[in-house]
Amino acid sequence: MTLTAPPHYTVLASDLQAHLFEVRCDLGDVRDAVEMRMPAWIRGSYLVRDFAKHVTRIEATRGSTAVAIARTDKNSFRIQAGDGALVLRWWVYAYDESVRKAYLDARRGFFNGSSLFFQPVGWSGGCTLDISAPSDSSWKLATTLKPLKVDARGFGRYTAADYEDLIDHPVEMGDFQRVDFVAADTPHAFILSGRCEADGARLAADAKKICEAQHALFRGEPKLDQYLFLTRVVGSGYGGLEHRSSTALICSRNDLPRQDMAGPSTELRTGLPRDYRTFLGLVSHEYFHLWNVKRITAKAFSDSDLAAEAYTRDLWHYEGVTSYYDDLFLLRAGLLDAATYLDLLAETATRLERAPGRLQHTLADASFETWVKYYQPDENSPNATTNYYVKGALAALCLDLHLRLHSQSTLDDVMRVLWARYGSKNIGVPEGGLEAVAQEICGLDLKPQFDAWLRSTAELPVAELLAAFGIKAERRAAISEADTGGRVSGKPLAAALGLRLRGNELAVAHVVNGRPAERAGLAGGDVLVALDGYKLTPGNWSLRSALLAAGRKVPLHYFRGDELFETSITPEAAPLDTWTFTLADADAQTLARRKTWLSC
Repeated sequence: MTLTAPPHYTVLASDLQAHLFEVRCDLGDVRDAVEMRMPAWIRGSYLVRDFAKHVTRIEATRGSTAVAIARTDKNSFRIQAGDGALVLRWWVYAYDESVRKAYLDARRGFFNGSSLFFQPVGWSGGCTLDISAPSDSSWKLATTLKPLKVDARGFGRYTAADYEDLIDHPVEMGDFQRVDFVAADTPHAFILSGRCEADGARLAADAKKICEAQHALFRGEPKLDQYLFLTRVVGSGYGGLEHRSSTALICSRNDLPRQDMAGPSTELRTGLPRDYRTFLGLVSHEYFHLWNVKRITAKAFSDSDLAAEAYTRDLWHYEGVTSYYDDLFLLRAGLLDAATYLDLLAETATRLERAPGRLQHTLADASFETWVKYYQPDENSPNATTNYYVKGALAALCLDLHLRLHSQSTLDDVMRVLWARYGSKNIGVPEGGLEAVAQEICGLDLKPQFDAWLRSTAELPVAELLAAFGIKAERRAAISEADTGGRVSGKPLAAALGLRLRGNELAVAHVVNGRPAERAGLAGGDVLVALDGYKLTPGNWSLRSALLAAGRKVPLHYFRGDELFETSITPEAAPLDTWTFTLADADAQTLARRKTWLSC
């Protein structure tokens, strides 16, 4: 296909109440047949989502004459050869509040280009894009697309170097708040969409520290024109998706700092509220993707045209290593002290300890099978799968500590080499690239470690490695959530049932293989009614289960579907599945080693 002019797209928020974006694509006087295709997945989220399913109608004209459209597959359509300027129009239903798709209502508009734009197959050049404001609105627009001619509110014409560039800059529209700051000599901003009373000065000051600490690791590269944190603020929510010069975030209102929040931004341990600390961890995680994923990326991903799955066994590298660094950079930025950082690390170790699937599913297989497992969990997933974010973070910890203990290298050095060799040159990292670089620069034979950590279900040597850095690792039973007075008891659980409920419900989310709930015949979806002769409610579940004694059989009633069943369940001793990591006394050599890692 030969285009006589670059494609020009136009986006209209055409019907706010029906949640419809109208998209127009002017292809000029193209005589050839034209095939248009929409991506099946979005980079950074490894599930086939088939964005074309949200397209409600497509029209095509040459001049004033309507021409036929032939669907060729679920994501593509074709226009036959002909004469005259070809104009395509389609409408996209946009009502997904996640960071991955598109959303439109009377309050705001948001879209990723992969949800809106069909691509002319075979076209590899640049394009232009007009984005129009809804009529009679006071909306503003925020994006990192390159502007050509835009008004004071940000609406107007933008340009993209190619289709990948077009779809890698999400767009936020509405009456949002903007919090600007400069980090690493680059303009940054939070775009806060949704009702909130955030302390913008504190948010900017803390984020600046994180961004500059990460740029310091990569010695000031890359140079950016700007970076945006496009943040949707909701009552309850959490998530993010990375892009080359921005990220789309979702957070809860309580996650953001407020002016009445105790303590200045530099206060440690008790001065950083847990919800805000969690949000800063998300900011750190998505910002680190600026390097790891968006530039240091798997060759399988960079080679993909987004039409089908792109498989790699290295997703633990891209998400797990990033998960290791996200809280570590809160420490390096001075927003946490070492003791608090170790608390967060222990929480990660506890999540892995409580996931029986780690003994069934390797980290490499979890990376490879993400397309059908991670984003599509079911009631048996905790028994059968491992989380490449969680175990990947701990594998990255083990690698970093092993390198620090046995060589002159660190994981920081590995990441810098990956950046210099691949990321800075826009070259995809071959399969096993991190392993190869780590072994190359440290001079050690790391194959036994990588085989054990990535390609087997052996337990990670977290406790042993931490001990070499003067950190004491202990396991204990989980703490009871309630005592007979309904208060937090702070006491270890005496017994356990081996099941988990769905949030604040009495429906079983999953049962753990080989544990009391499974032996009692419970399954995911069962709704608990009574335990040990007492009616259950979401409010008293913690109390009633905490009062059980290990080894004493008790009756249990539950619904499966609309049928009532009775069984008996025998609680067992609560497992030692909760880790604590604490700073310990150590000899001078060990303390010096710890200081190079934790600066304490």
